[in-house]
Amino acid sequence: MIYNDEYETMPREALEAIQLRRLQQTVERVYNTVPFYRKKFDEAGVRPEDIKSLDDLKRLPFTTKQDLRDNYPFGLFAVPMSQIVRIHASSGTTGKPTVVGYTRRDIKTWSELMARALAAAGVSQNDIIHNAYGYGLFTGGLGVHYGAETLGASVIPVSGGNTKRQITIMKDFRPTVLTCTPSYSLHLWEVAQEMGVDFKRDLAIRVGIFGAEPWSERMRQEIEDKLGIDAIDIYGLSEVLGPGVAVECIEAKDGLHIFEDHFIPEIIDPETGEVLPYGETGELVLTTITKEGIPLIRYRTRDISALYKEPCKCGRTMVRMARVTGRTDDMLIVRGVNVFPSQIESVLMQHEEVAPHYVIIVDRQKALDVLEVQVEVTERLFSDEVRKLQELERRIEKDIKETLGISCKVKLVEPKTIERSMGKAKRVIDKRQI
Repeated sequence: MIYNDEYETMPREALEAIQLRRLQQTVERVYNTVPFYRKKFDEAGVRPEDIKSLDDLKRLPFTTKQDLRDNYPFGLFAVPMSQIVRIHASSGTTGKPTVVGYTRRDIKTWSELMARALAAAGVSQNDIIHNAYGYGLFTGGLGVHYGAETLGASVIPVSGGNTKRQITIMKDFRPTVLTCTPSYSLHLWEVAQEMGVDFKRDLAIRVGIFGAEPWSERMRQEIEDKLGIDAIDIYGLSEVLGPGVAVECIEAKDGLHIFEDHFIPEIIDPETGEVLPYGETGELVLTTITKEGIPLIRYRTRDISALYKEPCKCGRTMVRMARVTGRTDDMLIVRGVNVFPSQIESVLMQHEEVAPHYVIIVDRQKALDVLEVQVEVTERLFSDEVRKLQELERRIEKDIKETLGISCKVKLVEPKTIERSMGKAKRVIDKRQI
């Protein structure tokens, strides 16, 4: 279902005219109200009146997460605090948290974009949404919540954790839509199995909308097979808005439609900053063109993706982004080879004997990087003889070497050994940095 025909199916020429007008307004506003941007623009030798076409966007400087931290907490706000009605922030686990503020209009925009995203996933006002994203400073829970109410669907604000209670609620309340991280959906399935609850037989969930962490196509298949649902990818990040920046449509599940009337996407070479053409993989950069509280110009998301402009069978005309395969700051360099967790996950998911729960451990021994992958096996396999487990370890090690060009040790561990997360799964332990 298309929530907003006026914009989501707009001809490209008309959409780009709106983008240019909104970009010009945003650039002028941040130049006049945010000292950080005035200084950055002046250093780059560009002024608001220089932006005469969308192609001029590349003349503007990038904004990074470090810029938000350096201006902590409210240094990048473009309106006085009297106009800010909500504040969200990241966890700050790797430094100062990034803080974002929303005006009343920002909240309305966010709610509408999340309603669009839910509709694209096939959700309607007749659905009940089990919202297991975290509520609080994290944007996920409240983003989905406001979007569901805008769409007219019923929402159960269950948040994360207390998994057995969540299964009971799903059984009793009969929600039809599940929203959470992809890894948590599989944890829900595991706990349901322990409780004697069959997702396909006993629950009414028909579609899941999953985001907040990279996940592979193999993991989608695993979720759909086990839960008996359609698994839809959603994208967003707190700094830019929250969830609702882009979403797959249930008709195609082939790339995420970016809501370009609110965001201008670019793909750049993460090393040089050069803008790459459609279809090439690089780092996603987003410029907000309707945000009031904290507009961001050419924000480097660090997410690895690609953009496609070919028409989609759902009828939407907006550019699609490829599934995020990793982050430039999550990339591991092991003995000179670039390794993304999603690459290893794709290899693991080719082996039906293992479960989709794993951790990558990188260490340094005698000045040499050592890579180890610990992955759970199924209950049935773990009860088999040791020889079968060793043979599987060798097969996976061989597949990883052929795929990545690097040797690693694979260690099969018993079910439920890998720590489960209520939010984003922790996939990497880099002991070289400890």
